[in-house]
Amino acid sequence: MPSLKAIRKRITSVRSTRQITKAMKMVAAAKLRRAQTAIEQARPYAKKLAEGIGDIAARVPVEDHPLLARREPLRKVQLFVLTSDRGLCGGFNSNVNRAAERFIVENRAKYEEISLAVVGRKAVEYFRRRRYDIKHEFRGVFADLSIGRVREIADQVIAGYTASDLDAVYMVYNEFKNAVSQKVVVEPLLPVSPAVVGDGGVEYLYEPGKRELLDLLLPRYVEIEIMRALLESVASEHGARMTAMDSATKNASEMIGSLTLQFNRARQAAITKELMEIIGGAEALKG
Repeated sequence: MPSLKAIRKRITSVRSTRQITKAMKMVAAAKLRRAQTAIEQARPYAKKLAEGIGDIAARVPVEDHPLLARREPLRKVQLFVLTSDRGLCGGFNSNVNRAAERFIVENRAKYEEISLAVVGRKAVEYFRRRRYDIKHEFRGVFADLSIGRVREIADQVIAGYTASDLDAVYMVYNEFKNAVSQKVVVEPLLPVSPAVVGDGGVEYLYEPGKRELLDLLLPRYVEIEIMRALLESVASEHGARMTAMDSATKNASEMIGSLTLQFNRARQAAITKELMEIIGGAEALKG
């Protein structure tokens, strides 16, 4: 059995850890509220923009713009993987990384090449260890999550697609459901998928012109989709971290209770041993 000093030191250490995890839970909860507000505000805009652009795209031939072009057969595919730069958030990062790796393994025979564009240090470390082909690395994105930063990312993705280096791009990220639930999503980003036209196919007049309008709107659609996915990932990360730190705090409390019980038993055993020694000594003196 460990000594009383060792048990007391372990209790002090676990208490310090519990204070840290409790503080991290509170910080994550505060950040989650802001991130949840941001994604709830972004979703309607992204949805309406996707519907509007998809509706326009459905009325024009796919050859009118390279971002609409569907290449058959698909030979070169890129996965745009979104993770975080930090850990201590449960299975948030590992779930996304495993989903991306599973996609690669299942489709390796289907495509000639599957490359990676990754956001977040955790994805970079995961795929580097496994020697996967990482074409683009984006670090520190969440420290400066602005439309300008997102535009830089979108420009690189679009450049790879329009140069015919890629035939399709898929995003892999955590979709935010609630504070305790996130869903890993693998969805197409490029080419842009037209929406179903529901008004009888009425033709529009384009000003200044169809190609100019598509040149403006389609890159904006890619930017907004990437921004939405990043906001989903941010909210999911904070929710996962809050849940993980809450679980860690509860586990620390249970461990402290168990160690305290162990300490009391050890102290009681030590007292009993001392009493027995005193009684034995007294009996020896009587003899």
